[in-house]
Amino acid sequence: MKKQNLRSMAAQAVEQVIEQGQSLSNVLPPLQQKVSDKDKALLQELCFGVLRTLSQLEWLINKLMSRPMTGKQRTVHYLIMVGFYQLLHTRIPPHAALAETVEGAVAIKRPQLKGLINGVLRQFQRQQEELLAEFAQSEARFLHPDWLLKRLKKAYPQQWLDIADANNQRPPMWLRVNRNHHTRDAWLTLLEEAGMSGFPHEAYPDAVRLASPASVHALPGFDEGWVTVQDASAQGCMTWLEPKNGEQILDLCAAPGGKTTHILEVAPQASVMAVDVDEQRLSRVYDNLKRLGMKAQVKQGDGRKPAEWCGETQFDRILLDAPCSATGVIRRHPDIKWLRRDRDIKELAQLQSDILDAIWPHLKPGGTLVYATCSVLPEENSQQIAAFLKRTPGAALRDTGTPESPGLQNLPGAEQGDGFFYAKLIKE
Repeated sequence: MKKQNLRSMAAQAVEQVIEQGQSLSNVLPPLQQKVSDKDKALLQELCFGVLRTLSQLEWLINKLMSRPMTGKQRTVHYLIMVGFYQLLHTRIPPHAALAETVEGAVAIKRPQLKGLINGVLRQFQRQQEELLAEFAQSEARFLHPDWLLKRLKKAYPQQWLDIADANNQRPPMWLRVNRNHHTRDAWLTLLEEAGMSGFPHEAYPDAVRLASPASVHALPGFDEGWVTVQDASAQGCMTWLEPKNGEQILDLCAAPGGKTTHILEVAPQASVMAVDVDEQRLSRVYDNLKRLGMKAQVKQGDGRKPAEWCGETQFDRILLDAPCSATGVIRRHPDIKWLRRDRDIKELAQLQSDILDAIWPHLKPGGTLVYATCSVLPEENSQQIAAFLKRTPGAALRDTGTPESPGLQNLPGAEQGDGFFYAKLIKE
């Protein structure tokens, strides 16, 4: 395998996210195919790290360069960021970080700019202390776009700083133990025997947090379907859905299939339909079902037009994990901070509202619909459900909040799950 310059690859990936609005989860995997297994992790660390601390790196460039790099030189702007990130946030020896980053200019066919990159990074090293002291007083120190900070401050006047801080951390690795193979305690014993340790979640019966992240193939029985990687908060959906054997259950907006398979672990004899609008992401649903040896009816379809994919069918239970801003999972996807726009929130709230109204007639009388999002914004969550209850006769809230403040909101925490919202609705 030809040796690649990881710094230039990271710079190009970040450029595609910021300049072209592409998702890192689409940009990164093809690049990782080109490097050795050892280098995959470093490439991921550089891309995620630069996006996590983008405000800081941008602030530093503005301080150290008299004018921004534009046009065809723009990749160099991001290459310098990759250099700053290594010097500030990794254990890579500074001389190696500098040498590899400067060499990155050759890989992107800008060898004439090696001197410039070297000069800016060395100037940063000389002025690091005073620059960081000044940065600590700047608005950019929260590492979030202004519009999002404003919304967090408004929704959570006491907690906004904790939420922003949690968003800037590396996420914990949560697993779901497949109860059809082992109890959680039995699997934790196997984990210890494999030289690792984990902690059970206090509320969600299948959830385990690893003491430190590990390769899935090092986990006891991963390939046999004994355990699945899934955040604790996503697992919380089953607490409210309570699927039962023999029921017809719809998992709407199902990709990548984590909740579909969880339903079938809790109720193996349920008849489950998994629907998602994105054909490409549905391949992940098939992969998850196959690894766990499960069967579900998988369909591509728009949640606003259920008649097209389920006709007149009515379901005992519906899990609607609605499309949302994903502001609760920023620590897992730091590109969300820079891809989302303030105007998106109103559009997403309208889409959620349309899907709720369209799917409600497909719930049987007495049936349960769980509305969930991985957002922390009230417009998509409590306000969305309050408006739905107001306009929908026969819809009642159960066990999750009050009519004045409907639903339950999890906020991201260092050793907790992601930011997540649940509302359990019953059709009376």
